[in-house]
Amino acid sequence: MKIIAMIPARYEASRFPGKLMKNLGGKPVILRTYEAALQTHLFDDVYVVTDSPIIYNAIKEANGKAIMSKKEHECGSDRIAEAVENLEVDVVVNVQGDEPFIDEISLKKLIQVFKKDIHQEIDLASLKVQITDKDEIENPNNVKVITDVDNKAIYFSRSVIPFLRASDISVKYFKHIGVYAFRKQVLIDFYNTPMTPLEASEKIEAIRYQEIGKKIKMIETSKTSIGIDTPEDLEKAIKLLKENE
Repeated sequence: MKIIAMIPARYEASRFPGKLMKNLGGKPVILRTYEAALQTHLFDDVYVVTDSPIIYNAIKEANGKAIMSKKEHECGSDRIAEAVENLEVDVVVNVQGDEPFIDEISLKKLIQVFKKDIHQEIDLASLKVQITDKDEIENPNNVKVITDVDNKAIYFSRSVIPFLRASDISVKYFKHIGVYAFRKQVLIDFYNTPMTPLEASEKIEAIRYQEIGKKIKMIETSKTSIGIDTPEDLEKAIKLLKENE
């Protein structure tokens, strides 16, 4: 089974433009992420896929592997699908470009889903983390997920799911972390399917996979991602990097 990591990398970001090229301990954020993915030794290959010549050149100058997107894309899955279309690969793991502190344990769990799935019943795997804070649960920026007894996703929503109508019932709430592992053909099927109505309504790409009948295995993690979305996040990342050196 050939397993690769793909790091989708857009230069433009609404909240923090050019964040992937910001200096993090002497290297751009995207290069830190690329090198961290390599250092897990979980993948046969690691690529950055980008629409930006600046990012592309930064990776190539560091002797890394980068692919230029030929098209504009609405989401990371589309960008990755275009990049892997002509690659010989079985499983593709989507690593977030703005998260240089990779959670190796969670990535290993995602990969294990496919190694154990001898009948190929699972199409893709992703992560969830339990949330208990009321504001976090009600925040529409946090995508919530509910699953069946086998931890297969039933639905994703920006609304509060499940809705607690009976106050004497204890339920757990889970936030979806947008790290995915896919079978290659699933990515291609997604890429060749127009945006679906529920996906368009919620602005959640995971829903398109569900609407076209793909099975998503959710893996619970206790770790929340450390992403760089603002200049303040970058300062925290610089501090954390120094602490880890």
